[in-house]
Amino acid sequence: MRNLVKLCEEALNAIDVKREIYTKEKLLNSLKHILRENMSSNDMINSIIQVCLELTTPTEPKWLDCASRLYIIKLYDEVRENRNILEERSLYENFYDFILELTEKGLYGKYILDNYSKADVDELEKYIKEDRDFLFTYSGIKLLSSRYLIQDFNRKIIELPQQMFMGIAMHLAIPEKNEKRVYFAKRFYDVLSSLKATMATPTMSNARKPFYQLSSCFIDTVHDSLKGIYKSLDNFANVSKFGGGMGVYFGKVRAMGSSIRGFKGASAGVIPWVKLFNDTAVAVDQLGVRNGSVSVWLDAWHKDLPEFLQLRTNNGDDRKKAHDVFPGVCYPDLFWKLAEENIDANWYMMCPHEISTVKGYCLEDFYGDEWEKRYLECVDDDRIAKRVMSVKDIVRLIIKSAAETGTPFAFYRDTVNKMNPNKHKGMIYSSNLCTEIMQNMSSMDILQEEITDENGDKIVVQRTKAGDFVVCNLSSIVLGNVDVNDDKELEYVVETQIRAMDNVIDLNYYSVPFAEITNKRYRGIGLGTSGYHHMLANNRIPWTSDAHFEFTNKVYEKINYYAIKASMNIAKEKGAYELFKGSDWDNGDYFKIRGYEAAKWQDLYDEIKRYGIRNGYLMAVAPNGSTATIAGTSEGIDPVMSRFWMEEKKGSITPKTAPNLCQDNYWFYISAYNINQELCVKANAIRQRHIDQSQSFNLYITTDYTMRQLMNLYIEACKLGIKSIYYVRSKSLTVEDCDSCTA
Repeated sequence: MRNLVKLCEEALNAIDVKREIYTKEKLLNSLKHILRENMSSNDMINSIIQVCLELTTPTEPKWLDCASRLYIIKLYDEVRENRNILEERSLYENFYDFILELTEKGLYGKYILDNYSKADVDELEKYIKEDRDFLFTYSGIKLLSSRYLIQDFNRKIIELPQQMFMGIAMHLAIPEKNEKRVYFAKRFYDVLSSLKATMATPTMSNARKPFYQLSSCFIDTVHDSLKGIYKSLDNFANVSKFGGGMGVYFGKVRAMGSSIRGFKGASAGVIPWVKLFNDTAVAVDQLGVRNGSVSVWLDAWHKDLPEFLQLRTNNGDDRKKAHDVFPGVCYPDLFWKLAEENIDANWYMMCPHEISTVKGYCLEDFYGDEWEKRYLECVDDDRIAKRVMSVKDIVRLIIKSAAETGTPFAFYRDTVNKMNPNKHKGMIYSSNLCTEIMQNMSSMDILQEEITDENGDKIVVQRTKAGDFVVCNLSSIVLGNVDVNDDKELEYVVETQIRAMDNVIDLNYYSVPFAEITNKRYRGIGLGTSGYHHMLANNRIPWTSDAHFEFTNKVYEKINYYAIKASMNIAKEKGAYELFKGSDWDNGDYFKIRGYEAAKWQDLYDEIKRYGIRNGYLMAVAPNGSTATIAGTSEGIDPVMSRFWMEEKKGSITPKTAPNLCQDNYWFYISAYNINQELCVKANAIRQRHIDQSQSFNLYITTDYTMRQLMNLYIEACKLGIKSIYYVRSKSLTVEDCDSCTA
């Protein structure tokens, strides 16, 4: 039986600030009315945790640290009981026996012990830092326990946080040479367990397990054929089955009223197919935990755009709704140019199939000036039917949907493709579920079905030419937990995560074979950042100051430099990605168009020209919802929602604060809704220069925003070279985060 006073003292040990207001007497006094005789240790701990939560206020935020420390003690007790460990010893001892036991039970993949000897595991056990369990915030350890730590078949937790981190690290180090494997396992563990970086949710959840789908999200291009559409649907079902989200580009699918095999008016358009993906997202849940997640993308000039913009709105014909998908629109610069200069101008929407038939080219396969020239050609061609609306009326539909549902997401296709480092090998039509991944895309081509004879059995074989099926391999530097002014530390963390993500490509379980082909061809990864506002507060930099913009430019240039350098060094060791020759990395355009003229950049390019680069795509900033909570930091690149708020989930209410909230940083945390969003757009543009893909960037609006003000933010984002906008978050709107991509 645990002693109440000692538990209170243990809780207060978590507080590393002056303790005049955090006293044992205050805690005990608050417990008087809820303590009962003969309470179990577990009930006693729960009671003290509850009191700590109730004592938490904006001026006394450190009670949450007390709750976190007690939650760890409670977790230890629970795991000790679940694993039937009676003697009082560290639960982190006998790591080899722990792995062996979980492997025999089918909870760990046997590949771990296939690649590590007992001596290796014993060495790694000595490297485990048990005290790092106490780095977690209360919300962080609670989330980690409920969703990431391994449970037995009775849903009882049997793994501890540092075992989880070491198991992940051991898995990620398997592709390394035998003599370096333990070294890299230690290095991966060191960065992850100190919460200086996080791997994506699927990697955190599935690394070390028998079924190891490690990637967050996938992107598919739907072919304009019945077989192509259903093949993409099958791909989505398989991705969702193993916990992945998906972005689906519908821009090649013919519009409503288009011809099929020459019969005019036969096509029902894009909307019925979108509804099919919607129903599949609901039917094929992600490992029984949540519905599948899918974003659907359409070009702004597609004939079905008006109906597409009303997919999630609450008014209109419900037969044309799809409330479980996340729509996104791919905009050419011309659209927002007209919105700024001549909003009453006509906008012409056409069918991609009709354009292809009449003109012999696909309009969506071009961008920039060439796209605009061909668009105007199509507008002037009387053989192509047009649907005409004013730019103003389309903007109204966009803004209405955004204010009501948070969507459609925005994809600025001209900027994306101009800045694409692999434009020599293809086009980027759209993004993924969280708008940060931007890599070459193309649809698969189903060639034919063949009947073969195998031992007297007739086998039907479908031959398919693989397209570019994009995979998101994500990780994030926790800027709030790293000293970004210490170049040595920052480079170490960046270099470690680039290698870890590159190894994910070779380790991954691919539920769709097309994903493996593309992933190993480009070896695309997405190094992102979380804790952006946390970082600014650490450095006492106000969000609205000029110092903010100077600082972010400096930090993200350094991160990009270290990431490119790390990928180049891996290329020296393991070889460049397959399509390096002719890329912007190879010809130097990547550096020229970003204005990287300093000597260090020139020296780096000279090395890349000689050795190549390992990864065709390198940086992408994900929303970092769950993993930011685990790391005790602010989400992604967003400002915090509030310094202090109450979060209600599954009937329980938990106080939450801005990261490390205290008197010294209190005024550096300003709510997202109190920040001029033009400043957020500007900061995003500054970061974007250093990010070869994109950022999950949200706009935060209040009911005071007019249509014109919101439209101007879209226009400004286009003019400044931003590549995407994720949600429009309104105070009156609750938006669900993407669990698949919360890297």
